[in-house]
Amino acid sequence: MVIFTRMFLTQIKNELRRLGNAEKAAHCGRFFKTAKGEYGEGDKFIGVTVPNQRMVARKFVKKLTTAEAFELLQSEIHEHRLTALFILVDHYKKASEKARKEIYELYLRNWKHVNNWDLVDSSAHKIVGEYLLNNPDEREILYKLAYSKNLWEKRIAMISTFTLIRAKQFSEALKLAEILLKDKHDLMHKAVGWMLREIGNRDYAVEKVFLDKHYKQMPRTMLRYAIEKLPPGGKAFYMKK
Repeated sequence: MVIFTRMFLTQIKNELRRLGNAEKAAHCGRFFKTAKGEYGEGDKFIGVTVPNQRMVARKFVKKLTTAEAFELLQSEIHEHRLTALFILVDHYKKASEKARKEIYELYLRNWKHVNNWDLVDSSAHKIVGEYLLNNPDEREILYKLAYSKNLWEKRIAMISTFTLIRAKQFSEALKLAEILLKDKHDLMHKAVGWMLREIGNRDYAVEKVFLDKHYKQMPRTMLRYAIEKLPPGGKAFYMKK
């Protein structure tokens, strides 16, 4: 079985390489900030579009074990990692409760490979968020991640609340937003603002309470994201202040 699985891993990598494009790879390197000192420093791209990565993931999702998908996640190639996450999300969706817990725990142990915003945003709420929705007694992990010094752990925490927000459970998202209110990184400003906007889409009164209390301290990008769907008058009120 291991032999066949490793054959499939090789096939995945070969297919992704075949679909790659050097010009797009160079563009991705700039877009995802891989230069020295940038948030994606050292990441490597082969230039495969996301739709093509999803296509490859669908082709191999039933052939790879979860363990081998996590092995693919440890690749230095960005597209390998994103394809692995597409597979893992599908595995999680169809897994037993016991297997879901294993995937959730392995995901958190492998967070250092979920190390760019697209990787986080494609997986955190679908694995961590889904698990915590059904296991509310374990949500303390969100606060541990939010207080981390690592950008990606913090973003995993915030984006994971998207699943809770969809279930109209806003408490964790609001508490994390307060914790991350003064975070220095633009990617966290965007993540927090995005989740606040999602709360507002479901219950504007709840978002308004948060905005009225914190808008003066919110970084401008965070505020802009949070009020994006407000009527023009509402936007103007908060931005003017």
